[in-house]
Amino acid sequence: MLYRTFVLCILVRNTWSSSWKSEVEEGSKVHFPPWFKFGSATASHQIEGAWNASGKTPHIWDVFAHTVPGAISDGSNGDVACDSYRLWREDVKMAADLGLDFYRFSISWPRILPSGFPNHINEEGVRYYRELMDGLLEVGIEPVVTIYHWELPQSLQDLGGWTNPLVVDWYADYARVLFTLYADRVKTWITLNEPMVFCEATYTLGSHAPGILSPGIGNFLCNRHALLAHAKAWRIYDQEFRHKYHGKLALTNNLLWFEPDEGHGDEVAELVRELGAGMYSHPIYSKEGGWPPVIEKIIAERSRRQGYPKSRLPPFTKEEIKFIRGTYDFYGFNYYTARLARWAKPGEVLGKWPHFGTDELNISLVVKPEWKKSPLDWFIIYPEGIRRQMKWLKRKYGNIEIFIMENGLANIDPRLDDTDRVDFYREHLRQVLLSIYEDGVNVTGYTAWSLMDNYEWIDGYHSKFGLYAVDFSDSERRRTPRASAFYYSSVVRTGSLVLPATYTSYTASSSKNALSYITIVINFMLALSLIK
Repeated sequence: MLYRTFVLCILVRNTWSSSWKSEVEEGSKVHFPPWFKFGSATASHQIEGAWNASGKTPHIWDVFAHTVPGAISDGSNGDVACDSYRLWREDVKMAADLGLDFYRFSISWPRILPSGFPNHINEEGVRYYRELMDGLLEVGIEPVVTIYHWELPQSLQDLGGWTNPLVVDWYADYARVLFTLYADRVKTWITLNEPMVFCEATYTLGSHAPGILSPGIGNFLCNRHALLAHAKAWRIYDQEFRHKYHGKLALTNNLLWFEPDEGHGDEVAELVRELGAGMYSHPIYSKEGGWPPVIEKIIAERSRRQGYPKSRLPPFTKEEIKFIRGTYDFYGFNYYTARLARWAKPGEVLGKWPHFGTDELNISLVVKPEWKKSPLDWFIIYPEGIRRQMKWLKRKYGNIEIFIMENGLANIDPRLDDTDRVDFYREHLRQVLLSIYEDGVNVTGYTAWSLMDNYEWIDGYHSKFGLYAVDFSDSERRRTPRASAFYYSSVVRTGSLVLPATYTSYTASSSKNALSYITIVINFMLALSLIK
């Protein structure tokens, strides 16, 4: 009860801040359209645990954490994580308590196909995801499924992983199995999560599993094969499943927003945008297809100067360009941070995230001093970047549907009074509203990362993104809602950035916002019920 009162006081205090009152005065600018969807997300390795149970075999992150000293900052692993393999009903309840329209989660490749191939389908794994999906559907929450969130079976990595061209067929076979098993339940699919990260952080920086440092070679092979794998899965669904299930598919890109540093023109920032967003978007979303021409030209010329007989960026054939182009139903977009771009100084070292191959362009990334900082050195807070990135996507690829699949704040403090995260969500959602009403961007959904604290890859349990705090010292992995869970639940339930307590009525123009004062009070109490 004390905690309920504490959270209420925090949020009421925020409600009456000047910035919140200015939003109230702007009326409809704080209301999302009635068709806009809200959700939250997790990934299998980050929450499930049961790493070697119920027929599952190791994937690259299991092996990486267990065998590479110092690979994970706190020396931890995902063996138990949030124990969601056992506690999935708790996850469903949290999603229901928040009032989510959808819950995005991923399927672990080796939990379904222990050998990596479809010669044997693990029925225990199949049952786990089926029960999770059915549990969500029973409470009116749509399951949004990521087919690949970095969990390549180690058996396939031993054969070359994403640098082996056969991975395109291996992945396509896996995707077909999932479509066959779950397409009747799943209407929104993510083929690949953040290929920029699983290619660049692995091969350009060597920091992610499987930790193979091969800048300028391995990352480009991975990039090429990931795009072909995505396209093949999309075409399998399109030809074999769409007519019956009418679902949507796309990959999801993690895009940093880039602006020019002081004294530099926009061309330097535009080059990095093409290296980051363009490399993983232009082949799919542009009218002409293929690599971004400016990047293809630069790397070909640089390869020749370095003595390579061919470009290190393998070109697509005409058939491959046609095969990849147009393989989307929306644009999946993850956004966290931003940087300024400038030409590198002589001898400047560009080998740390987020310098994902910017040495190819001789460009350095820096931070604007006035941008907000988080407790993590890489995580600079720039809410305007999410709007500007979506506007850039619209300019480059037309008014395609954009679905924000991840956005959230990391901190290292487990406290429940996470007003910094409340502010982060409010400020970014404000930019999303401006994208809709001012820029005419066709953005249809928003996903808060993440539903709960989890295993954050090389950060282990150090970084905390959760709407719900997880006590990793507790054998039952107790989940407790933070202040941000209260706030996000209010946004989801009312379709508004402002807490229900700030209104006595809403306009009846939107069915999602046509709430009487009594309904507001009821919603207020429902949100409080999150806090047990």
